[in-house]
Amino acid sequence: MRAARLIKLVLLLQSRPMMTAAELARRLEVSERTIARDALALSEAGVPVYAERGRTGGYRLIGGYHTRLTGLARTEAEALFLSGVPGALRQMGLADAASAARLKVSAALLPALRDASTCAAQRFHLDAPGWYQEPVTPELLPPLADAVRSDRRARVRYRRPDGSEVTRELEPYGLVLKAGVWYLCARTDGDFRVYRIDRFTAVARPDDAVPHGDGRDGGRFVRDPGFDLAAFWEHQAAAFARSILRTEVEVRLSSAGAAALPHAVDRAAASAALAAAAPADARGRVTVTLPVESLDVAYGQLLALGPEVEVLGPPALRDRFADATARAAGLYR
Repeated sequence: MRAARLIKLVLLLQSRPMMTAAELARRLEVSERTIARDALALSEAGVPVYAERGRTGGYRLIGGYHTRLTGLARTEAEALFLSGVPGALRQMGLADAASAARLKVSAALLPALRDASTCAAQRFHLDAPGWYQEPVTPELLPPLADAVRSDRRARVRYRRPDGSEVTRELEPYGLVLKAGVWYLCARTDGDFRVYRIDRFTAVARPDDAVPHGDGRDGGRFVRDPGFDLAAFWEHQAAAFARSILRTEVEVRLSSAGAAALPHAVDRAAASAALAAAAPADARGRVTVTLPVESLDVAYGQLLALGPEVEVLGPPALRDRFADATARAAGLYR
């Protein structure tokens, strides 16, 4: 632990002309007293760390010292490509690896470019979770992320939507963070499937995943080189969106209602329905057949359009809207 901190300290000083003890303590998450001890240890080991006293003082490297400890470990290199999603890195347990990777890259850059990472961080930030949601890190995300990175099979227990649990042996291929929810794309019994990570109740290595005498790891699997995580997820997401739209409703929309429809219901379904609709009538109203998840869901979604929508069918849904309209009129009478 201390050795890694000392390396980070040298890399920080190499990337800046001078840093105060307070700055170093904040970056390394230790006390200023620890920074003083670490600087002394480095000096005794031959690293020319120089401490300047006073209000404008701090620590710096002298004599043009330049460490060669800038080679990226595999985990650091992989984390570097995810450095734009810091929240996801923390949840997967890769924050330290990403920090070390950024320091090594910064130390290897020309002096004129060493502020590039800070410059980018001040100007761009990705906030993955949706609004009005409290982000929660699934407890079993780190071991699953480790299995994905190391191509290692996993024996899991998974809670189905009905509450029952099943045991599966998976080949974890990739992780997806969608609107604050983590998903695992994995192969089992030859098929690729998607699992919500917050529904895993246990993750372990398979019973036969023990090292062989020749050094091979029995828990590893051979990845399909043709698997494309982004393409797979896009296909699955589109199929899921289509699968939940199990029923249809017929509605008549004003021009304002037609413009607002994609914001009230599934955007793709609304766009397709509007494109397939007949031309508007003399009053500018258009009639569409809209696929929806259920009549209950459609009721809640279309109610938001108020007087800009008239439900034509099914009759049960039209009756609900007639009742809601009558009760609303009574409130404002």
